[in-house]
Amino acid sequence: MRESRTSLSEVHRTVNIPLGVRGWKKILAFFGPAYLISVGYMDPGNWATDMEGGSRFGYQLIWVLIMSNLMAVLLQTLSARLGIVSGKDLAQACRDSYPRPVALALWVLAEIAIAACDLAEVIGTAIGLNLLFGIPLIYGVLITGKQHSVK
Repeated sequence: MRESRTSLSEVHRTVNIPLGVRGWKKILAFFGPAYLISVGYMDPGNWATDMEGGSRFGYQLIWVLIMSNLMAVLLQTLSARLGIVSGKDLAQACRDSYPRPVALALWVLAEIAIAACDLAEVIGTAIGLNLLFGIPLIYGVLITGKQHSVK
């Protein structure tokens, strides 16, 4: 087994909550990480896809929504437990636990998934710009691509 190393060690730390903080201030300290996770569910691609699916199928696909949310909660819970117990994120645990070819394959698959999510965001935003302002899709994609490259 390879030696364990932490990438981005400057960001791998806990959120400090001062002693004596109670009530809403304490609860709000936990909303930062939760907000960052929830942003992934609220991108324009999801909105466009959800509205299109709802307009075509009504409530027939509600079971998909329920199952996907349950799976997301399970994955987030297990990832949080892994981080709390081992101090590693999911990618680091995979790198340390699997042989190099498997770890590289998982990395490539993760990159493909990230690209697919970004593509859905770009296309969803382009569709939104088309619906709201009548901008042709190709220009919407270019505007969105430019906005994403500025980040």
